Amino acid sequence: MELRTLRYFVAVAEEFHFGRAAARLHMSQPPLSRAIKQLETELGAALFDRSSAGVALTPVGTVLLDEARAPLDQADRLRVRVAAAAGAATITVGILGDGTDPGATRLAVAYHRRHPRVEVRVRETDLTDPTCGLHAGLVDVALTRGPFDETGLTVHELRADPVGALLRADDPLARADSLKLADMADRRWFLFPEGTDPLWQSYWSGGELREGPVVRAVQECRQAVLWNGTVGMTLLDHEPPAGLTVVPLIDMPPSRVVVAWNEGDTNPLIRSFARIAAAAYRD
Repeated sequence: MELRTLRYFVAVAEEFHFGRAAARLHMSQPPLSRAIKQLETELGAALFDRSSAGVALTPVGTVLLDEARAPLDQADRLRVRVAAAAGAATITVGILGDGTDPGATRLAVAYHRRHPRVEVRVRETDLTDPTCGLHAGLVDVALTRGPFDETGLTVHELRADPVGALLRADDPLARADSLKLADMADRRWFLFPEGTDPLWQSYWSGGELREGPVVRAVQECRQAVLWNGTVGMTLLDHEPPAGLTVVPLIDMPPSRVVVAWNEGDTNPLIRSFARIAAAAYRD
């Protein structure tokens, strides 16, 4: 049983879909399907229950998934130790805006525990670049939020957070239990600068063209609302400062926390980062 085949199996098991797993592995679906079929033949048991909607693990597949992660992690640690011995054990992580997310804290602790000799360089970016420098080649991996242009990137969702309207506490809308985007259609919103990723800008503008002050950072968003009475969106579980409040938006999709890196990058430090991130955000 080859490590490569185990990686194929784990990708399908984590994505619950052969097509998505093939995209994640940067290969076409037919050879992936053949590799999994060959593995099932080798083991003498089905690993997946297949349907038009995707796949689900069989009891045998569940056991294999539990067992497969250990040798894959060991192989990654071996590559990292070799990289460290060669003086190449450095990874640059891009983090968007506020780095106080408990998931990010758990990730930092777990990553250091797994790779104590790896030097982690952190590049924190403002809200104008949701890829945190990935497209510009400034970071190896990004801990950020979607949506953004994913061309040339591998992106895995870690968590989805509900969003709400950020308002002055004395705003008439602040008395509502919940709001819809239409309730704020005639209001000025805070906006990101020209040249910001259009998908990112559209999401935080509620899918509409808006007018209002230009901001670059979370604190500037809050100040725009506090000083100018503009409106905008923020994470529902973010505690607003004095003078502001957050009201749930019931017709907005959640904000996705993701880990992203450049397609084809085989750096084992990045693969390990993505795995540890998935575990940290599950917790």
